[in-house]
Amino acid sequence: MDGETLSNERRHERSRDIVASGSYIIDAAAARRAVQLALPLLEQAVRNQDLGQSGVLHVVVMDPALTPLNSTFEHAILYEHSVGTPRDQWDADYAEFARAKASVSWHTGLDSHAVRFAEPYRLRAGDTTLWGSVALDGIIVGVSGAEPAFDEAIAGTIAMFLRALAKTTARNFDKQPFLQ
Repeated sequence: MDGETLSNERRHERSRDIVASGSYIIDAAAARRAVQLALPLLEQAVRNQDLGQSGVLHVVVMDPALTPLNSTFEHAILYEHSVGTPRDQWDADYAEFARAKASVSWHTGLDSHAVRFAEPYRLRAGDTTLWGSVALDGIIVGVSGAEPAFDEAIAGTIAMFLRALAKTTARNFDKQPFLQ
């Protein structure tokens, strides 16, 4: 047992020393743009009591080029955004919930719903059992503040916008054999 613990601690210490560069295409500006494209949905959702009653949504977007193999979770957070009630009036820490959901998807590569209900053996000590994050082709988005199914739907919408922005940018690579 001590050998396992020591090995895991060494691995964790080593992972903190790794500083990888992020995605060439999906950067903080692209993540911000994807959230802006989804903003009308987010603003409607915080006012719709059928979707959730917190009056807030918090979004966390991860860098798809930064994984548990080459980054810490905190370093891999690309962008965060809140909509609705001011943070000092929240009835819970929705930012922490969204980060925890994103973390589950980040370290498993799966939607948090799939982990929670289909592959719960992937959960680690300290992981949340809340769901509402997606993993779409390596793009991880976590959302909290609505009911879990709607958190997931909103996260999926943002991830799809981000993927669309990336595809649009990548069209310009036809005459560029190496990214600079």
